Amino acid sequence: MRTERRGAVTVLTLDRPERRNAVDHATLLALAGVIDEVRGDGTRAVVLTGEPPAFCAGADLTGVEEGEFAAALATVLRGFTALPIPVVGAIDGAALGAGSQLASVCDLRVATPASRFGIPAARLGLVVDHWTVRRLSQQFTPSVARAMLVAAETFDGARLHAVGAVHRLGTLDDALAWADEIAGLAPLTIAGHKLALERSAAEPQPDADVEAARAAAWASADAVEGRTAFLEKRPARFTGR
Repeated sequence: MRTERRGAVTVLTLDRPERRNAVDHATLLALAGVIDEVRGDGTRAVVLTGEPPAFCAGADLTGVEEGEFAAALATVLRGFTALPIPVVGAIDGAALGAGSQLASVCDLRVATPASRFGIPAARLGLVVDHWTVRRLSQQFTPSVARAMLVAAETFDGARLHAVGAVHRLGTLDDALAWADEIAGLAPLTIAGHKLALERSAAEPQPDADVEAARAAAWASADAVEGRTAFLEKRPARFTGR
């Protein structure tokens, strides 16, 4: 991951182009560290983007296990929402799985029309956590979230812009220009409004049935088959076990 300071704006660039910026545990730890740093270094806005050809193609399935990786991802996602400064996502290319999760925690999203968003968990035999389901529903609309989660449908930037899930169509340069503009606004106002917005979106209460369903999927033979098929670039053969 690269970090660049441009005046009052800090640019965070996912930089694993050989993996289409799929995040691994090390990347998540680096992101968590930077989130802590920008709280007190005078940053007035953050731009989160990815080195071409993608924003973030998901989790690096060569090293993903339920446990440490999931905990680190949760820390990063919640860390961005808890920042008192605005986070602008600059999305170009794939924003799938963990990429859509990262996009969902950006306060504002600028995307190219052909960018692709989606949660391919149903193609991998996995279940995302309850917090992510709630976040996707709030940020991408309930209808879009349902199609992403139940049908593994993908949406391009133009389609999401039409429903308000992408705030502006444009490039990284457009996102940087918007972040520069926002950095000149009243920081205490932004912090107060962001806090109120996040607090208005209540945290889902622990639900034993939801957690049991998620744990069962992660421990299933289908989850093993899904990841194996993905790595072998073949269709998965799911059995429901």
